[in-house]
Amino acid sequence: MQEEKAAPLTPAGRRVLDAAAELFYREGIHAVGVDAVSAAAGVTKKTLYACFGSKERLVAAYLAERDERWRTWLTSWVTERATTPAERVTATFDALEAWLDREGTRGCAFVNALAEIPSADHPGHHVVLEHKRWMLGYLTELAAEAGSPDPAATGGVLLLLHEGVTVSAGTGVPPSATTRAREAASALLAG
Repeated sequence: MQEEKAAPLTPAGRRVLDAAAELFYREGIHAVGVDAVSAAAGVTKKTLYACFGSKERLVAAYLAERDERWRTWLTSWVTERATTPAERVTATFDALEAWLDREGTRGCAFVNALAEIPSADHPGHHVVLEHKRWMLGYLTELAAEAGSPDPAATGGVLLLLHEGVTVSAGTGVPPSATTRAREAASALLAG
């Protein structure tokens, strides 16, 4: 379950969140301070804190917005491009490939964040876990629709394939990771 929606951002808050999203993903959460985010957004630190309260809450907002964008991207892609239940499963890999082409191949923003914020008390920690739980649930649902005899197990393997593609995209090892994962998912469904 996602947390309730925050109030709409002011224009300055929007600039802060956009700058933070780019910097946190590209350079890492710990490597980027509020001074860098404020400068990139063209606002003062006071404005950043007025909009988000703390760097921790800014991190959580960045992750929550990225999660929302990914969910919308993935579900729209699958709905618009796949007609059969099996195609819906494999379309998730096409959506991932297009997302990586668009967003960058520095790995999964959520796994990267979890490595930097392992404390369960950090507000971003919950967002990361909810993102992964949602992804597992979505893939399990698609596996059930595709007739998997064990949708939970299949959904878990599909999630592992997605995670592997995301990591491999940054290294190129193995080559054609998305194609290989899509083929493995098809074989899994054919079973």
